[in-house]
Amino acid sequence: MPTETALLKADFINPFVSSSLNVLQTMARVTPKVGKAYLKESRSTWGVVSGVIGMAGNKVTGNVILSFDQPCILEIVSNMLMEQFETISADVVDAVGELTNMITGGAKTQLGELGYVFEMATPMMITGQNIELSQLSKAPVVVLPFDTSAGRFVIEASFAPAKGAE
Repeated sequence: MPTETALLKADFINPFVSSSLNVLQTMARVTPKVGKAYLKESRSTWGVVSGVIGMAGNKVTGNVILSFDQPCILEIVSNMLMEQFETISADVVDAVGELTNMITGGAKTQLGELGYVFEMATPMMITGQNIELSQLSKAPVVVLPFDTSAGRFVIEASFAPAKGAE
């Protein structure tokens, strides 16, 4: 059975990094620079708009949160939709849901090649900063910060061994 420590290793985190880079470069012509991963200490959301998606797997289960500051998500969505956005609108929130699906879907494919098979939930979007979220698991939350020319976003991932996993 994978341990919580094993779930923090690069082979589990790297698929989220590479999928983020691929999706944002392809869909939004944005080249993020990944920072150093760290463990999250608070239970509050990071950015002004976040996408949350659950991932239930054969070996591990957990969730992923993509959270964007306002300048970053406005640039990404403006580039994606080829229309200038200046405020967090329904279209921007919908785009966060699509980005959440695309990035976690890409990571899911890569993790599948490593033997981790997942079912994904429909993403839930949250608007507002510093909203407290409670995790069902006691597993640590790994935060991957990314910088873009316009701002910052983070990916938060929390996975624990699935019940009954070998």
